[in-house]
Amino acid sequence: MNESPDQAPDSSARQATDGAPQRLRPSVGIAGTAVIAMANTAPTLSIGIGLGLISLDTGAAVAAMILLAVLPILGIAVAFSRLNRSERNLGASYTWVGRTLSPWLGFQCGWVNLAGTTIYLAYGSQVCGSLVLTFANECHWHSVFGLALNPTSIALTTVVGLVVLIGLTCLALRGAGAVARLQTPLITFEYLVLIGFCGYAAARGTHPVELSWFNPFTAPSAKLAATGIILCVYCFWGWDSAFTLTEETRNPRDAARAGFGSIFLMLGMFLLAAIAFERYFSLPAIGANGAQLLPFLGTAIARQPLAALPLLAMLFSSVASLQTGVVPNARAALAMGRDGTLGRIWMRVSPQYGTPAVGSLLIAGIAALIAVLGIGIGTLNQFVLAMATSVGILVSGYYGLAGLACAWRFRGELRAGARSALAAVVIPAVSALILLGLGAFLAVSNWQQSPGFAWSALNGRFLTLVPATVVATGIAVSAWAKWGRHSRYFTAGGSIIGDIPDATPDRFSPADAALAAE
Repeated sequence: MNESPDQAPDSSARQATDGAPQRLRPSVGIAGTAVIAMANTAPTLSIGIGLGLISLDTGAAVAAMILLAVLPILGIAVAFSRLNRSERNLGASYTWVGRTLSPWLGFQCGWVNLAGTTIYLAYGSQVCGSLVLTFANECHWHSVFGLALNPTSIALTTVVGLVVLIGLTCLALRGAGAVARLQTPLITFEYLVLIGFCGYAAARGTHPVELSWFNPFTAPSAKLAATGIILCVYCFWGWDSAFTLTEETRNPRDAARAGFGSIFLMLGMFLLAAIAFERYFSLPAIGANGAQLLPFLGTAIARQPLAALPLLAMLFSSVASLQTGVVPNARAALAMGRDGTLGRIWMRVSPQYGTPAVGSLLIAGIAALIAVLGIGIGTLNQFVLAMATSVGILVSGYYGLAGLACAWRFRGELRAGARSALAAVVIPAVSALILLGLGAFLAVSNWQQSPGFAWSALNGRFLTLVPATVVATGIAVSAWAKWGRHSRYFTAGGSIIGDIPDATPDRFSPADAALAAE
């Protein structure tokens, strides 16, 4: 392990291989960063689909799973905040883990995050397509030129969703500031609808609040409880996108504030929705409408057109999460391209907008390919649950490595007092071990539940092999980066791009600095 990960590389390392600096323009403040982080967590979509699916595994203990999942998430957020104050870099965990623990582990953090988000964009586009068609049906639009607008058709939902993804990707090329301006009204509408409908259901429901809702031991089994917690971790996933925008903000604390703010807002909304659903519906009704729980609540509470508002909020959430998935992913790929661990094509920054334009388009294209390949895996709901479980395992892994990197880098603070030791070492380390243990336990349990492999979203070995394949591919790519590309990332002990100063860098123009003040 590297003993001095905080040492900044020489200034020549700040140049790309063609001699031009590959920094991004500052274009977003704390409000915009928070909006992008909140939109990336897809609150309405997570509530409308995720909580119902979690209840299928854990029964009435959904609130308990949420509370258990948020504890290690907050611990990892503390680690991200501490590491970001020490070293600002859009590579985030890829850079921090690479410099602190091992370049091989750091690359896996970057690769897993890159792959996991791309997989999400693949099935997220299918979900978006389904919601578009469902909303069209609600508006009494059932066919176009003789083609039935069937929201259960995976092929049709895939095509519609990919059209939306391509359009959103093109808009994202204009920069994080433009994305934030689009996301602000969308996220505002989502939260107003969620608070209105879930607040009404929580207040007017006939089922009394029970302590069993907050008791994790009421879950049917340890495996199902672990599945529920991993799915909750996955639902929170996205808050860390604030840290991939750190080079486009002026103050390194903006990323931490935005990340923590999105976590606490998500926690409040998740708990409100979990209580509302169980207050208003029976457990069998929740299970029967798991993937459409929020629209089901809308039709149970209100008449049209108000009953369609939760569905519209889910559609907005889906659109927002697709776009904000592309934004941090392209920046993570740029960080890896700058280090030579990925190809030079990922380093290409738009001269007009100062954004990783080519990388954004490539990510959208790869996601489209995965979406097409996933058509035959199962129904849309089965595909979503399978991918959420698999990506959840990956997320727990790279979050865990980031927590361990924080604990190891700042281990000297164990002698600096109880408060410093807890914040910099103990909390990140314990949170990391919890998430790594959960991910490993679920992967092994999924493998053991099926006697053989099948290309099906319901097959346990398929669910384990998806994250295992991502990791194995990452090992192969990292080996090529070290011995084929001769990347300095593996010889310099982590990212070769140094951290950036706290103030707006003077290498940017005054116009860029003005954008950062927005």
